[in-house]
Amino acid sequence: MTSKIIGVGNYIPPETITNLFFDQHHFINKNGESLKEANDIIARKLKEITGIEERRYASEHQVTSDLGLIAAQRAIENSKIDPETLDYIIFAHNFGDVRFGTVQSDSVPSLASRVKHLLKIKNNFCVAYDVLFGCPGWIEGMIQANAFIRSGIAKRCLVIGAETLSRVVDIHDRDSMIYADGAGAAILEVSEDNSGIQSHLSASYTLNEKDFLFFGKSYNNESCPDTKYIKMDGRKIYEFALVNVADAMRKCMDASGYSIDQLDKIIIHQANEKMDEAIVKRFYQLYDLPMPENIMPMVISKLGNSSVATIPTLLTMILNGELPSHEIKEGQVVLFASVGAGMNINSFVYKF
Repeated sequence: MTSKIIGVGNYIPPETITNLFFDQHHFINKNGESLKEANDIIARKLKEITGIEERRYASEHQVTSDLGLIAAQRAIENSKIDPETLDYIIFAHNFGDVRFGTVQSDSVPSLASRVKHLLKIKNNFCVAYDVLFGCPGWIEGMIQANAFIRSGIAKRCLVIGAETLSRVVDIHDRDSMIYADGAGAAILEVSEDNSGIQSHLSASYTLNEKDFLFFGKSYNNESCPDTKYIKMDGRKIYEFALVNVADAMRKCMDASGYSIDQLDKIIIHQANEKMDEAIVKRFYQLYDLPMPENIMPMVISKLGNSSVATIPTLLTMILNGELPSHEIKEGQVVLFASVGAGMNINSFVYKF
């Protein structure tokens, strides 16, 4: 017995932010020194490395739970279920609700509880809780939901991934250009056939890698001395992910019972286009194979990195036929994988 996806939904915020948005930003390095390169050159290099041309920001009146609610409503509509039949609502995020123009995170009550309330679910035994697991949070929520279903604890679960990273970025840090807002959701229920989650794997690397992604002070110590923002060591993350994510993907693939030639798609966290390509190439090298064409859909160029939302957003777009060059058919095998703060890695193999 396993679990299968019966409905998906996403919410892509309406506000498109191009790289020109950052043209007047004053970028500083971690030593407090102004960057020597002009902002247009910084933006061009960002596009060359990450693939990002645009990203989406939530409207000023929206917070993370609002985005998650819309994605959840669309997943419920897509699945045609009665929300009262949900046993769990699992909401993956990292920073809670941060209202526009503020720096305070609000996570009490949980965002899952807020979504359940707004869905007007009366069933008190529909359990709502949040997952903080870095960018791999949505996959971890799916793995937990699958465990509940396989154990008989639950029959149907809603898993949401949403984030408004635009509210927690240091405007003086050029890495702020990477981040975006968005939401995605899926509904899992018990599978009576051989479709659904076939294998999964999770890992937390904390001995030496814990602070590759962290909350730190602004590079502008004069104007923002006490406020903390999302920070990262991009080079260390790249080197870490290249080896460890590919290895985790192979372990998960091997545990699924499917061979590498049966894999139809890889849906990987949209963190950095070049990094993701390098990870997938290394993954295939572990099987002494070249990376197949069209195996890895990417939407980071237009949507940026919305953390936990990237994978469910991309999955919904594919299943809704919004990416003409990619489709997933019944019977196909898809490998999901992510990496992020923790440092956490996870993956699952799914048969549609």
